[in-house]
Amino acid sequence: MLRVSIRRSVRTGLGGVWMRGPLPAGGAVLAPNHHSWWDGYVMGELTWGLGGDFRVLMTGWQLAHYPFLRRVGALGADELRAAVRGARAGAWVVVFPEGALQPAGPPRELRPGAGWIARQAGVPLVPVAVRVGLRGRPRPEAYLRFGAPTTAGGLAEALARELGALDTDLAAGDPERPLAGYLHVSGTPLPDPARPDLPSRLLTRLTQPATGRQR
Repeated sequence: MLRVSIRRSVRTGLGGVWMRGPLPAGGAVLAPNHHSWWDGYVMGELTWGLGGDFRVLMTGWQLAHYPFLRRVGALGADELRAAVRGARAGAWVVVFPEGALQPAGPPRELRPGAGWIARQAGVPLVPVAVRVGLRGRPRPEAYLRFGAPTTAGGLAEALARELGALDTDLAAGDPERPLAGYLHVSGTPLPDPARPDLPSRLLTRLTQPATGRQR
């Protein structure tokens, strides 16, 4: 029930989730930037939507306030051994290497936990750029860009590169349409702006002058 509730909140609170890039085939450590409240939920939605197992490291105070999230894969930031076991068992373990929610922008200084877990588990370390924001629709949209597996030492550069590429795509894209080259993975597809939805068409008919309706 908790997983269903979380997934419903993503689908109703966001205007959709899109992703691009190579996904790991088995267990992996995913290392996203953390600039939005939605980031953990979006990573869970993508993993569950693909039928995968999910873990995410959270700070102690977050788990103290939301202990029920342990039932859907949350671990304390100090539970590195449990994260290693999860990755070895085939789970996608999400570790936010910035350590806490940060203002939007380039990645801040990264902590070593993600690289350590990946090395101990013998699984890929994957940089993931995430942006959640308003574009041309009433609700925010989430975009994820997966990079190629990297080393612990190369994570900062790889994450910055993927985030820069995603920001470039967003800056160049039509805000009323999904970004080209990104796969829609969750939520109701965006309507075509050239084809208003049914309520809009009805309102148009009701508010037209009588002469306009006759034509």
